[in-house]
Amino acid sequence: MSVVAIIGATSGIGLAIAEKAIAQGHEVHSFSGRTGNPSSLLHQQYNAVDPGSTPINVPEKVDHLIYTPGSINLKPFHRITNEEWIQEFNINVLGAVQTIRLFLPALKQGTNSSVTLFSSVAAQTGMPFHTSIAAMKGAVEGLTRSLAAEFAPHIRVNAIAPSLTETPLAEKLTATPEKKESAGKRHPLQRIGTAQDQADAAIFLMFHAPWMTGQILKVDGGLSALKM
Repeated sequence: MSVVAIIGATSGIGLAIAEKAIAQGHEVHSFSGRTGNPSSLLHQQYNAVDPGSTPINVPEKVDHLIYTPGSINLKPFHRITNEEWIQEFNINVLGAVQTIRLFLPALKQGTNSSVTLFSSVAAQTGMPFHTSIAAMKGAVEGLTRSLAAEFAPHIRVNAIAPSLTETPLAEKLTATPEKKESAGKRHPLQRIGTAQDQADAAIFLMFHAPWMTGQILKVDGGLSALKM
C-alpha cells in the first residue's frame, strides 16, 4: 500500500484520481479548501496559495504527491489584467512550488516516490486566447523537468498535459451538449476528455512508470500531435 497525497482531491480530476487509488487499496490523503469526498478520503483543509493560513499535518511518509489545482482564463491578451496574471501564477506555479517544498521531507521517506503536476495542451500548442494559461503551464513544465533532474534518483517528477476535460473547472466550456460536441470535434479522437482519462494517466505515472521522470504526458485526444 502506498501513501498518496492529492492537492484538490475533492472534485474533478483530483477526485477521480483519489477514487481510483482508494479502490486499489492505497491510503489517500486529500488537501483542499473543500469538504472531503468520498468518505474513505483522509481530508484536511489546505490553501496552496497561502499555506500558512491553513496549517496541515503532513504524513511522516508520502510515496506520491499530486498537485491538481489550475485555472482556465480564456481572454484576449489585452483584456487580461495584472491582477489576473498574478492570481493565475499563484494558483498554477507558486502553489505547486510551496506544496512540493512542504511535502519534500515526507517524499524523501517514501518508496519510489513521485510528484505529478498538471500542465495543459496550450503550453506547447499555440492557441488564441490562451496566453495566460500557456504561460503558467509552460512554467509548470519547466519546473517539472528541473525538479526531476534535481531530485533524481530518489523522487520522480512528471506532469500531465490535458486538453479540454469535463470537470467543474471547465464547466463554462462544457455546459451544454452542443458545446461539448463542438469542442470534441476539434480533437482527432472526436471528444473532449474526462476526469477518468486524466486519472488513468496519473495512476500510470504513480504505480506503473518507475523508469519515467522529467516527462510531460500528453493526454489530449491527439490535439497536440495530429492535424486532421
